[in-house]
Amino acid sequence: MPFAQNTEEAFEIGVKPDYSNGSVALSTGSWTLDDAVLGNTAADHKNGAQAVRLQQGGSLTMEFFLPTGASTITVQHAVYGTDASSSWELFAQSESCNCNKWTKVGSTVLTSSSVLQTAAFTVNISGRVKFEIRKTSGGKARLNIDDFAVTEFGVAQPSLDNSSLALGNPSGAVEDVNSPNNYLLVKPQFTVGYNRDQGKPNWVSWHLDMDDRGTSDRQDDFRNDPALPAGWYQVQSNSYNGSVTGFDRGHNCPSADRTSSVENNSATFFMTNMMPQSSKNNQGPWAKLEDYTRTFLPGNEMYVVCGSYGKGGIGATNGYYETLDNGRITVPSNCWKVIVILPVGINDAARVNANTRVIAVNMPNINAIDANWGTYRTTVDAIEAATGYDLLSNLPVEVQNAIESKVDNGPVL
Repeated sequence: MPFAQNTEEAFEIGVKPDYSNGSVALSTGSWTLDDAVLGNTAADHKNGAQAVRLQQGGSLTMEFFLPTGASTITVQHAVYGTDASSSWELFAQSESCNCNKWTKVGSTVLTSSSVLQTAAFTVNISGRVKFEIRKTSGGKARLNIDDFAVTEFGVAQPSLDNSSLALGNPSGAVEDVNSPNNYLLVKPQFTVGYNRDQGKPNWVSWHLDMDDRGTSDRQDDFRNDPALPAGWYQVQSNSYNGSVTGFDRGHNCPSADRTSSVENNSATFFMTNMMPQSSKNNQGPWAKLEDYTRTFLPGNEMYVVCGSYGKGGIGATNGYYETLDNGRITVPSNCWKVIVILPVGINDAARVNANTRVIAVNMPNINAIDANWGTYRTTVDAIEAATGYDLLSNLPVEVQNAIESKVDNGPVL
């Protein structure tokens, strides 16, 4: 039975009481459950009578192709009973490739809550396609999966023009206290994928056009961010102690990208927008790339996402550090950025094509750094491989394949 627009598999029919590999007829068609059962106990967290329960390296696989492709997918997930956390991933296989190849979709999902949460994936695959869920960590800890919902390809999605997440949520971050190291923090000025245990963003994403530029002064009011959930440590304005460590409070979303009002500029000084950045990196090629990005105004608009990864950088004064603030802030080894440049217009995501200019850089977090930001140009694919993120995921797959594999060769000013 094929999926219709916005239809879900709720796993309410079918019987599979043991973990051996087997096929089960469900409402949408036959699925293979390997190291998995259809669980209906009190410890199975579910909507309705039952949910899939995976253990070890269990998997859940469609045995049929959806005839009209897929635009987005949502999946409900929770730990079984009081089991420990597990990770899982979504894979897709297109019939058109004729190769039985599975391709990972989106980011790895960590399930740590005993309350069902929603994981959302942007797929954008036209034509016949099928999907598989694989449990990838957690060992004996069991995982519940329920309500697998698909929106068919081409169904109009709400307009996200000029939204900081218009081109995608790189890590699938969610506004859930049970996801402390992939926490979605949405502000009017930018959006943060925050990492509580590292005391810094995994990434920050924003849109930039002339409406964001004005005459407001730089506020320089570095401060803790009270928008973080209650009980979480809030990094303070002096937590980096730059005069001792040699690390700047490095902006992700720059102050100069938000000069339209005092309030908007001030928001860029929340410590949730900062990363420990070697001073010659922050004030050198990183700052020059920020300045270069603004040269595309006013005729263009930009979507920017940047962040940091790894552990250990070299500051200006006392050399190598892995952490600051008594271990509460991780010093990254690398700082990266992706910039998508479009002529001013509407329906932005639909206007990105294989010829759209995309600048991707990956800079070492050290002081002995080349002042020319162009030295550090790379591909989006390479940044994704280093971080595990799925950047620009709201774009059609064929567009992603075209623009994410190219190194920018445009002018460097």
